[in-house]
Amino acid sequence: MDANPEKADAKHFTTVAAFTPSGSHIITGTTKGWLNVISTATCETIYSTRLCAKPILLIRLSQSGRDLLVNASDTIIRTLRIPPNLASLPPDEIRLDVEHKFQDVVNRLSWNHVAFSGNNAEYVTASTLMNHDIYIWERTHGSLVKILEGPREELGAVEWHPTRPVVAATGVESGRIYFWGVQAPQRWSALAPDFAEVEENVEYVEREDEFDIHPEEEVRKRQLENEDEEVDVLTVDDEQLQREGAVPKSKVFTEGDGANEAIARKETGVFRMPVLLDMGESDSEDEMIAIGTGQFRRKSTANDDAELWDEDGETDGGAEVNGNGSNKRR
Repeated sequence: MDANPEKADAKHFTTVAAFTPSGSHIITGTTKGWLNVISTATCETIYSTRLCAKPILLIRLSQSGRDLLVNASDTIIRTLRIPPNLASLPPDEIRLDVEHKFQDVVNRLSWNHVAFSGNNAEYVTASTLMNHDIYIWERTHGSLVKILEGPREELGAVEWHPTRPVVAATGVESGRIYFWGVQAPQRWSALAPDFAEVEENVEYVEREDEFDIHPEEEVRKRQLENEDEEVDVLTVDDEQLQREGAVPKSKVFTEGDGANEAIARKETGVFRMPVLLDMGESDSEDEMIAIGTGQFRRKSTANDDAELWDEDGETDGGAEVNGNGSNKRR
């Protein structure tokens, strides 16, 4: 424990106070710059340290209760680390050490209000006395990262949104509440992959007829002319047919003289659509026999065998019935 504050400063008074998240202790600041830790169970001061010689104006704790923010009249903002097991530590082992000191060494500005950022306390923000700016520091390296320019009036209390990067501040003269936030950049390339993003305005040189408005009759005439163009549906690419498993036009299957004869192949320029008809479940008597890809022939029946045709296309005589009822050809 540091030296007794009553001996060092006979007359000093408490100016600010704040409970720890657990409620086991109260942290106070005095007019002489002393920071005291008081136990709520015994109402005794168990730790004291002097931060400066000027009064302490404001004490802020982070949401986790691990960080302490102190604003004093000496134009310096201090951050301190609080032990995580403060409630169980003996008084002689409690230490509150200064982590960072933030100040404006050029203008020597004083601060109206201070606050931590969100739930991670990664940034420290402060409003300035007799000024309209808000300063933001980051705690990793203790450097100034941004100065927010506000309206033409002094800003009082400043607060950070619990979860979002939004800062709110109140105007001392008008009582208005001002907000600062981060605008997410619009990424048009996600909608159009060929869309090019530019850093600044670029003059676009259009084509001669790019934005011309044509009469409706002329547009209709062009559409009709395009429809009148002949479409070639006969030219076949043999390589494409082979890739698709079809028969090229140079290798067309032809039917032989008999059902059991081998299918002969011949070179021809005739194109036949490689369509395979599903006729396997036909109930008709005129059933078809598949002899190749897209090639069918009619299945011969008894009626077809009963009639014989000569070379002139006439029937070759009749037929007589034998004793057992079967047909006998002559």
